[in-house]
Amino acid sequence: MIRKTMNPLDWGLLILLSIVWGGSFFFVQIGVQAVPPLTLVALRVSIAAVALWPLVLIRRFHVELTWQIWVAFLVMGVLNNVIPFTLFSFAQREIASALAAILNATTPLFTILVASIFLADERATWLKIIGVAIGFVGIAIMIGADLVGTDVLAKSTAALLAQFACLAAAFSYALSGAWGRRFQRYGIHPMLPAVGQLTCSSLVLWPIALFYDGFGHALGAFTGMLAPAPLYAILALALVSTSFAYVIFFRLLATVGATNLLLVTFLVPVTASILGIVFLGEQLTLTDLLGILLIGLGLSAIDGRLWRKAAK
Repeated sequence: MIRKTMNPLDWGLLILLSIVWGGSFFFVQIGVQAVPPLTLVALRVSIAAVALWPLVLIRRFHVELTWQIWVAFLVMGVLNNVIPFTLFSFAQREIASALAAILNATTPLFTILVASIFLADERATWLKIIGVAIGFVGIAIMIGADLVGTDVLAKSTAALLAQFACLAAAFSYALSGAWGRRFQRYGIHPMLPAVGQLTCSSLVLWPIALFYDGFGHALGAFTGMLAPAPLYAILALALVSTSFAYVIFFRLLATVGATNLLLVTFLVPVTASILGIVFLGEQLTLTDLLGILLIGLGLSAIDGRLWRKAAK
């Protein structure tokens, strides 16, 4: 059964996932300087899949992977990797990454809508809706200050299409969270959906990356022509921020559900800021602190325990 209220272990795993995914921004920033975006994404998912398969084989999961399960892996990979990664890659050619991040933070809003329609045990409550709204305001405050004085909101056709692409990517993430719940019914270990969807994503993404970016970049990446820093960044992105992250992702999806799991969308900017302070010497502004406070308030509303106690 899905736990609507998360316990301390669930929160710990959610925070760990946010740290792992928050660190991916640093790795992407280094890797994309040497490798085009689509090739970087294809490398990320394929290396992650290669890393997970030996663990799956060693564990010897006694599960027959039928064609129905592989179709579910394929759909999950398309919804959770191929569509959003590709849309964000193209969108950020026209709009700032800060605006893309704000639009990505709408994922829990879409998730509540999708879960309410497709998942009988994850119906939206007013408290969850209020919590998501508060958390989104916190995200907007943290990131929105960087948009002041820029022209990223210019109503050109390209900019509008890019913004719609980011919203479509967020909606795709929401659909993937609801779709991923079916793996619980199959009774398979969380590592199997992780490696399955990464494998299918690799098969879909490589033809796209080779066609769009060219064969030379992929060949250079595989033959060790990259400088050490981008190479290590790509490996960390694949092994830590993807392989390890998806094991946690599917474990939480099976226990606390899609709506609670995608709270990580709110936590990632917070952990990314903290990592920036620790490793890059960045500083938090008063605006950042206000945003973090609102995000924490929104998370507490979605969790509900403190609010229900206060109402008694």
